[in-house]
Amino acid sequence: MSVKAIFLDFYGTVVHEDEKVITNICEQIKANSQTDATVSEIGGVWWKELSTLFNESHGENFIPQRTLEETSIKRTLSYFQSNLDETKLVNLMFRHWMTPAIFQDAVEFLKQNTLPVYILSNIDRSDILEAIHLHQLLFKDIITSEDVKSYKPGSEMFEHALMISGLNPNEVIHVGDSLSSDIAGANNIGIKNVWVNRNNRELKGIIKPDYEINNLKELLNIVKLRVSK
Repeated sequence: MSVKAIFLDFYGTVVHEDEKVITNICEQIKANSQTDATVSEIGGVWWKELSTLFNESHGENFIPQRTLEETSIKRTLSYFQSNLDETKLVNLMFRHWMTPAIFQDAVEFLKQNTLPVYILSNIDRSDILEAIHLHQLLFKDIITSEDVKSYKPGSEMFEHALMISGLNPNEVIHVGDSLSSDIAGANNIGIKNVWVNRNNRELKGIIKPDYEINNLKELLNIVKLRVSK
């Protein structure tokens, strides 16, 4: 069956992810730490803490992204014996979420695409609305983790998108830069998917995308082929 809509991740796919901000924060922690930890080690502990919180945040236990980020940074500061103010650090993240730079290939794709686009994002609604308004983007609908009380790769966001679009899994395609949340989540619910791999990362592990592209303009050809089926 042909594709009738696109489910699209936002951060890291349409706009830049927060890698530079994360590196900046990790460097600040390293300079202030009472340990000899490297920037990479600090980033690893921070990600582990955040991932644990993500996995625990679901349904009645759901916690918004901003709170998870602040908690994970606070735990990371404690682990590396740093007395930096977590509020000042986390505000750097929040500022990026509201004002991210957009990928030029995303601009071109959105200009040329003719299918309805539904945004599916692990973010708080107020932050992504600020970013979308900043770049004056228009989408059919926006679904966030805050809306469904669950984070990708959980099925809730995908199921909600299918419900509001009125489409079946074989009538949509999901596009994102994260293997662990976008591709795994789409695979789990039977949605064909596209991995946006701008940095030519090596595909490892058991999570396999249906398609792989280097930029969103390449998605136009995939969509064209699947619409014609």
